[in-house]
Amino acid sequence: MSLKPPSTSANAGRLAPVEPSHAPLFCFALLTISCGFASFALACATPFAAFAVMAAAMLPLRPALLVVAGALLVNQGIGFGALHYPKSMNTVLWGLAIGLAALAATVISATVLRSLSQSRAHLAMAIALACGYGAYELVILAATRFLGGAGSFTVATVSRIGFLNVAWLIALIAVCEILRLLNPIGPGRTVT
Repeated sequence: MSLKPPSTSANAGRLAPVEPSHAPLFCFALLTISCGFASFALACATPFAAFAVMAAAMLPLRPALLVVAGALLVNQGIGFGALHYPKSMNTVLWGLAIGLAALAATVISATVLRSLSQSRAHLAMAIALACGYGAYELVILAATRFLGGAGSFTVATVSRIGFLNVAWLIALIAVCEILRLLNPIGPGRTVT
């Protein structure tokens, strides 16, 4: 079994609400809009692991990483611009740590999705979320050693954010499935 993450469209088609040529733009729009909502509603609890799974399910690895990085930039822009995050070096470093965690979750999610059967896509996405969220939290835990905040890293907090990621992943999958059903010329269909 290869541990090399997918660099081609190995996961493309696992979740395909739009034509493959439009998938990067669709995924970017879906995740940045979702990130905007999540950033205002949840501030520091943005569900980056769920975003990582969505990007990994729709896109090859490199575009998935770019889309997740774009969502992080939206989150940080809202945080510093609208939510008035403190403009300190520690806050900036936490933003970078969260970004690394989100990218790690994306790589892990893509690897898990590539290794599991596409016939059970939703189960594969649930497993990818569990693994991606684990990677995300491990990076955050490692960052607490250098940036502080270990006292906030409790079972209750990790569980609450984990459940938020599950809820967001379900909602994002539902949006994609609804759009796929409503799209008369979606993937594999033609207009007659």
